[in-house]
Amino acid sequence: MNIIFNALLLLACTPIFAQKTDEPGYTVSPNISLPDNGDHTIRLNQIGFYPTAPKVAVIVSSKPAPAFYLIRHRDETKVFSSKLTETRPTELSKEPTQTADFTIFQTPGTYRLVVPGIGTSYPFVIAPDVHRGLAKAVWKGFYFQRASTALPERYAVVWQRAAGHPDDSVVIHPSAASASRPAGTVIKSPRGWYDAGDYNKYIVNSGITMGTLLAAYEDYTALLDTLALNIPERSNTLPDALDEILWNLRWMLTMQDPADGGVYHKLTNARFDGMIMPAAAHTPRYVVQKGAAATLDFAAVMAQASRVLRPFKQLPGLADSCLQAAELAWQWAQQHPREVYDQAALNNRYDPDIVTGGYGDRDFADELIWAAAELYTTTQKTEYIQLTKLFPDRKNPLPSWGQVRLLGYYTLARHAQRLPDYPGKENVTMRIIKVADELLRNYDQRSYRMVMGATAKDYIWGSSSVAANQGIALVQAYRLTQDKKYIAAALSNLDYLLGRNSTGYCFVTGFGSFSTQHPHHRPSIADGVRAPVPGLLAGGPNPGKQDKADGCTYGPGTDAPDKAYLDHDCSYASNEIAINWNAPLAYLAVALEAYYTGGKK
Repeated sequence: MNIIFNALLLLACTPIFAQKTDEPGYTVSPNISLPDNGDHTIRLNQIGFYPTAPKVAVIVSSKPAPAFYLIRHRDETKVFSSKLTETRPTELSKEPTQTADFTIFQTPGTYRLVVPGIGTSYPFVIAPDVHRGLAKAVWKGFYFQRASTALPERYAVVWQRAAGHPDDSVVIHPSAASASRPAGTVIKSPRGWYDAGDYNKYIVNSGITMGTLLAAYEDYTALLDTLALNIPERSNTLPDALDEILWNLRWMLTMQDPADGGVYHKLTNARFDGMIMPAAAHTPRYVVQKGAAATLDFAAVMAQASRVLRPFKQLPGLADSCLQAAELAWQWAQQHPREVYDQAALNNRYDPDIVTGGYGDRDFADELIWAAAELYTTTQKTEYIQLTKLFPDRKNPLPSWGQVRLLGYYTLARHAQRLPDYPGKENVTMRIIKVADELLRNYDQRSYRMVMGATAKDYIWGSSSVAANQGIALVQAYRLTQDKKYIAAALSNLDYLLGRNSTGYCFVTGFGSFSTQHPHHRPSIADGVRAPVPGLLAGGPNPGKQDKADGCTYGPGTDAPDKAYLDHDCSYASNEIAINWNAPLAYLAVALEAYYTGGKK
């Protein structure tokens, strides 16, 4: 298996294997035989642990063992030993497991966990800033998704590529026609991020992605101001994180019709490109129908961006332009409150048919809450709150592209001290804490000692983002209460994403010793580089297995919800990547790094 490590991690476990490329930001390792270098029946965070944080591994074996010990990786000296828990079945897949808890061992270094008679783990690190490199790589994952630009070797190393999709001749689809822009009109709409494994750009999914990244900047400004990503803008005076956000923000601004404020749902081919590189794709591109969901998501992002960008004098006028765009979008949405994007209905009326990602939504109450919260927070104009039912019911669903109300609550809580009172203000904090407390319930009593997987319902399309968004909810509760129990629980879900899970995979490309190698991601498939583009989060277990209908064959032992994962590029249901999955991981990695380093790094 050809495994990629990002040297920005400063992962002490990799140098004995690594061969450096010309770019100091990455290392590429030769083939490593898994039996010689680790046993994925020992499930643990394959990157490592903070010295003062919980440290847990799960051993999956039908052969019980009484104890485990840690060895130093460089000389195999035994440094710690303890007992294993009694064997118990996992809640969903019913595999026999034992738990190794070595929380009290805090000495920095590189180690392996040994279970006599069972096996030896992959190397892992204990270090004060153990996930800083992960944070860098996941944020840089957005750079690798940039449209309309080349990725030169200086910044992209072996994943360099030529520019594709300039989007300087985008056609107004008949569904998006207006008096000032009739069908066939050509507009420019460059930049932006490719949405997922495909090459299209969708406002709805960019909405939650941008909202999450901007929130990370608001919450962890000090850390993100110093997070160097080695991107082309690195020498300017803006933080790299904001430079990357701006690449997508400037594209989003082009998706608003200046004549009326409505926002096109997406910029897309009529059909998905084949498994080719961006520069090889030349089919016509369209902007398609304005919709309420896209317009409200746009309004929320622009209002939030206006707030975040205003202090930066290097961006003259941009904060004002964003706010103006947000308010214009809000007005359009008030005038078109039921403008649903229904792709099937659209295709019955117009040509060409559009058969790329739908991101259809029929309930806009949550988008209205988010947009109102961001506009009110930025402007403090009471009309936004007065026109919105902030609490339409008792539900508090986790954020997803189709459910964004909690993003609005996070913002209102984040800025509560400076906001004037409004009806229900006291409910915001209560609701966030309620979400977190429900996630906490008995999580440390489960077989994997993690929040993720309390029920089979956690394992949906993009289940990895469920884990990351659960982590964010817990971090938000910590920020409101300063109760460390929420941080420990959030960290359990990062451990899940990095290897402590029922599949044994680290779901982040380029990290860990047993990680996703074949994501459903066109550049990773078509670039001729054996290793996948790094810093991308795979979707994770999805028992729906929707790709089986297209010939994707899952192996034995993948029927349980928590094991329904296939590391094959055919698996768009479990192994695609997406910007709205990377974003919560980007937030979570930064939040935990800030907490465990005191915000100093």
